[in-house]
Amino acid sequence: MDTVKLTIDGKQIEVERGTTILEAARLVGANVPTLCYHPVLGGGGACRVCVCEVEGARNLVASCVCPVNDGMVVWTNSKAVREARRTVVELMIASHPQDCLTCDRSDTCELRRLASRLNVREGRFTREKKASPKDTSSPSVVRDPSKCILCGRCVEVCSSVQGVGAIGLANRGIETVVAPAFGDDLADTKCVACGQCTAVCPVGALIVKDDTDAVLDALSDENKHVVVQVAPAVRAALGEEFGLPAGTDVTAEMVGALKQLGFDAVFDTQLSADLTIMEEGNEFIERLKSGERLPLITSCSPGWINYMENFHPDLVDNVSSCKSPQQMMGAVIKTYYAKKAGVDPSKIVSVSIMPCTAKKFEAKRPEMNSSGYRDVDYVLTTRELASMLRQVGIDLKSVQSSDFDSPLGESTGAGEIFGVTGGVMEAALRSVYFALTNKPLENLELHPVRGFDGIREAEIDVAGQKVRVAVAHGLSNAEELLRRIESGEKEYHFVEIMACPGGCIAGGGQPFSQDPDIKSKRASVLYAGDRAKKQRMSHDNPAVKKLYGEFLETPGSEIAHKLLHTTYCQGEKCSEKASANIKEAS
Repeated sequence: MDTVKLTIDGKQIEVERGTTILEAARLVGANVPTLCYHPVLGGGGACRVCVCEVEGARNLVASCVCPVNDGMVVWTNSKAVREARRTVVELMIASHPQDCLTCDRSDTCELRRLASRLNVREGRFTREKKASPKDTSSPSVVRDPSKCILCGRCVEVCSSVQGVGAIGLANRGIETVVAPAFGDDLADTKCVACGQCTAVCPVGALIVKDDTDAVLDALSDENKHVVVQVAPAVRAALGEEFGLPAGTDVTAEMVGALKQLGFDAVFDTQLSADLTIMEEGNEFIERLKSGERLPLITSCSPGWINYMENFHPDLVDNVSSCKSPQQMMGAVIKTYYAKKAGVDPSKIVSVSIMPCTAKKFEAKRPEMNSSGYRDVDYVLTTRELASMLRQVGIDLKSVQSSDFDSPLGESTGAGEIFGVTGGVMEAALRSVYFALTNKPLENLELHPVRGFDGIREAEIDVAGQKVRVAVAHGLSNAEELLRRIESGEKEYHFVEIMACPGGCIAGGGQPFSQDPDIKSKRASVLYAGDRAKKQRMSHDNPAVKKLYGEFLETPGSEIAHKLLHTTYCQGEKCSEKASANIKEAS
């Protein structure tokens, strides 16, 4: 390994060539402040908050982008450095609205925390503030240009990580803004509503559209029967909002908190994940036998579906017709559950707690009402649930634990791992293999499809046939995988695509984190939950068996197709229709 030696704040260190000053400084315990830097995205050198003094250099250098050199001497906290950082932050604050008391990011604003750390107590500068109206056109994301600090994180994640490019830097100098092209609203762009921009924005310039008041109002309405479902990834991250270590499973406490909020029933989306495997597995077996419309591509991720409609409408026939677990559960609640509970479905308010902002868009798609009622009425993200619990004074650490309710509260380990990239594929192969061989896989844990490499492949022998599968997470990785398929470079039978890097555990609505290991910590909760389950294959779920026996008949039946399947956009006008759907939804 090619290394260099340098000195940072009087401490000598040897690091690999190409390491940035920021990375080296943190290795010796120097906590250099940052703003435009993010561990997932790296540094952009835009904000200049991380400047350090390098002996022999003419000016202070941005440590997040400046590589180390042999013999370099760095000071991270000299007087010049402190004054420069404070001035930069004061200039940012001068053009900021300073409406901290009512800002969505009041408690988590990185600019506010940085000002406190640097002891910025009064504003030395004033700057004329332009009136910048909010963009509320998207059903998932609210954009407030007046709060943008031009750090560039959102632009980087949207273009490089997601490959969408819905927003970018426009104009020059003091006129520079982050905005969609031509000043359009988000709803007029090819934004896929993934919300990754909201997850990396350090301030309140990009936030999730909040639906907590509407849900609290429904809970207060005695004429409404309010039911909630919770996705797998939520239980793996919600504890972080209440000071618990990342990787803490809070399933029982979360259910108890939801019951304390007043929900009439608390159901587990993991059950409908098992239901998805029954339907999607049946669909895959049919295609595998016929050899038609392969590869089958999963449809669980609404961000991916939006991307497909906007950028690859020609692939619509390859995408599974299955609704996502959220929408399947919603349809079952308004039909099967309503009948068993003796509740008029028109009085049911169906709420889902999701790690994903695109779920808000998905719930409002015009086709998601196959029962005659909206499948899902409101979607709250993990962060919104935490906010709602705090509003009513519920602390997750002291709440009474509880279990999910019947008849839609029982799940398998396969349903649990839906929340992490590769989990849908792994769950599907467990049941598909059993359906075709009448015996379980020798090892239920399919490690080739696990992990966080952008694209992963596996081949499995199923009843003498080599089944080739692939997994991609993050839309730029998905684009590369699709390129390989469309060029004929690769051939697969089954493909899983998740819009968010890491899958649902790192969805746009999850708790904010700059821990570089956060995905692994959250994934560990779901993998541990899978191992602890008595049943680990979706077709073994007793509640799912009962659901088919009493109501859905068999996977792929007429009623199952009506309630649990859907169609997506197709043809040249697909992108325009997708944009129209966004406007209608919002």
